[in-house]
Amino acid sequence: MIEKVRIRGYRKFRDLTFEPHARFNILVGDNESGKSTLLEAIGLALTGRVNGRPATEEFNPFWFNRDDVASFFEARGRGQQAAPPVIDIEVFLADRDEFARHLLGAHNSDLPTRECAGVRLRIEPNPEYAAEIEAHLASETAIIPVEYYRVDWRSFSDMVLTARPKELTTAIIDSRTIRSSNGVDYHLRQILNDHLKTEAKAQVSLAFRKVKEQMTNEHLKAVNDEMKELGGALDDKLISLAMDQSSRGSWDSSVVPHVSELPFAMAGQGQQAAIKIALAMSREADRARVAMVEEPENHLSHTSLNVLLRRIEDLAGDEQQLLVTTHSSYVLNRLGLDGLRLVSGGTVAKFGGLTEDTVNYFKKLPGYDTLRMVLTDKFVLVEGPSDEMLFERFYKDTTGHRPIEDGVDVFSMRGLSLARCLEVAQLVDKHCAVLRDNDGKQPAELVTELGDLVDGTRRKVFIGEPTLGTTLEPQILTANPNDTKMRRILGVTDRADLETWMTNAKTEAALRIAESAETLTPPLYFKEAIEFIRG
Repeated sequence: MIEKVRIRGYRKFRDLTFEPHARFNILVGDNESGKSTLLEAIGLALTGRVNGRPATEEFNPFWFNRDDVASFFEARGRGQQAAPPVIDIEVFLADRDEFARHLLGAHNSDLPTRECAGVRLRIEPNPEYAAEIEAHLASETAIIPVEYYRVDWRSFSDMVLTARPKELTTAIIDSRTIRSSNGVDYHLRQILNDHLKTEAKAQVSLAFRKVKEQMTNEHLKAVNDEMKELGGALDDKLISLAMDQSSRGSWDSSVVPHVSELPFAMAGQGQQAAIKIALAMSREADRARVAMVEEPENHLSHTSLNVLLRRIEDLAGDEQQLLVTTHSSYVLNRLGLDGLRLVSGGTVAKFGGLTEDTVNYFKKLPGYDTLRMVLTDKFVLVEGPSDEMLFERFYKDTTGHRPIEDGVDVFSMRGLSLARCLEVAQLVDKHCAVLRDNDGKQPAELVTELGDLVDGTRRKVFIGEPTLGTTLEPQILTANPNDTKMRRILGVTDRADLETWMTNAKTEAALRIAESAETLTPPLYFKEAIEFIRG
């Protein structure tokens, strides 16, 4: 289990300390916010690899934090002595018996010094090339000379690591791009190696070598007899063919998984991702202790996503930690808002706890777009679709443009509990306005019922005056007493009662007002809400 991650100088993260939840972590954020980079950094420290390749092969100048690089070259430009940028990623692990032998130590950055289990990966200048580094930097350049850097990967016990410690069973599943070609792709091979018994793998490997030996001795014999007559080799040495017995020709690079008798690579990408997730989260005792899943919603229909999330929930156990990036409110709600982590601006925000009732409430209503609430700068909560359309129209009439153009998102609660929605707003500390009907009650009474969920500064409720009507429709008619104009906009004859017609056809009335070429005066509480959310 990961207790803490410290990332310094790696891509978007100049200096980040992240303490993940022991079980579910749902990482959300805008595009390019750093969600994938965070998982990449954790995987790099745990496995020494990126995209299935060793860090030494993938390392490039763009791994360094741009602000660190800019500050370094600016300091050198002023003639100051400055240390070249480094990348430092530490993963602090929980106190477990299996970590004590190889991973426990005090070689970490914690102050005061603390002995604990963990791994640390540093990318730093190689002191053996100090002269070459200085010569390169003395030229007119703004590029870090990575050719003279080294990757130093160690456990907290100061043991040099060349391969992932067997105690750190980690699965990384990227469902955005499924890498499948001939044989088993790297990610699936890693999962299989982590979960197949050592004896089973050894038996298959030995049998595979025997098959290849038989191929060489029997089926290639005739070919080799003919090749004896061929020249071309130096010193007249014989040329012959034999099956590859090296690690490049191992059994797991030659077999192909099948799904319903189709090769794995020909299965749908959603199916491939689901299989990898299921393998990584299997119920075996040696399953991946840390599973990282990139955007599980990709390539999946709504029904298939629901099945996959149920499988994740069923397979996840107390001894397994899950980190998921997502752009889906459905994934966020189903796995639990209490696991929410907002990635933005090189930071990871950990929110105060929601009540268990509210977490379960949204799990039962996973289709509600909570992720929009989390990511928007400020938002307005209204009771239904008619209120939403009218707020959009009145806002545009007041400001000259739509709310979204000012970073204001408008949500219809569609009968959801206002208190639950406000609890989410309080959790993410968003600027939020609420418009609601008074339903015949005094506004002060309705606000009091919400307690500290509204504070009048960040979150405020706006309610129509009861003497002007209990719902939105009479409030609009009071603000717009020109009967002829209202009938013209709504297309209602003199025979119909305006308030009755608008109340019985709420959505249609709102649509006609929203699409009208003529403008109306918004009710007072709409005006106040617009001023509040703008200011």
